[in-house]
Amino acid sequence: MKEISAGGVVFRKVGNDLQVQMIQDRYGKITLPKGKMESGETVEQTALREIREETGIEGAILQPLETITYQFNLAGVGLVDKEVHYYLVEATGGTLQAQVEEIRGVEWLHPLEAWYQQTHAGYGNNDSVLKKALHALGYEVNND
Repeated sequence: MKEISAGGVVFRKVGNDLQVQMIQDRYGKITLPKGKMESGETVEQTALREIREETGIEGAILQPLETITYQFNLAGVGLVDKEVHYYLVEATGGTLQAQVEEIRGVEWLHPLEAWYQQTHAGYGNNDSVLKKALHALGYEVNND
């Protein structure tokens, strides 16, 4: 079985400051908003819908970042091939509010704090996604 999801690294400018959105998932891990593609949607539409549903933020896609793939076992189904498309998304509106049915919390962070949280409490396969987003926003980070 194949499952396609999409999401993004959401950022906003507040005066001269740049902030990146990170969420805490239901397992307590730091991650990026994403979710499953619905029938009739493009991956871009999925990414923006999932960001809006999970975090309350409307956004505009600036560029694709990366597509990650992995496998997991789903009870009653077996092995699932997962494909997740990530985009760099600029916040354009909305009010920050976690979808508590899906995630524990969401917050805006300084880009380097977002990187610290990702590398210390996030999923390893998101490191390269966030690194590419931060690079596009003018921040250089290392995996150490």
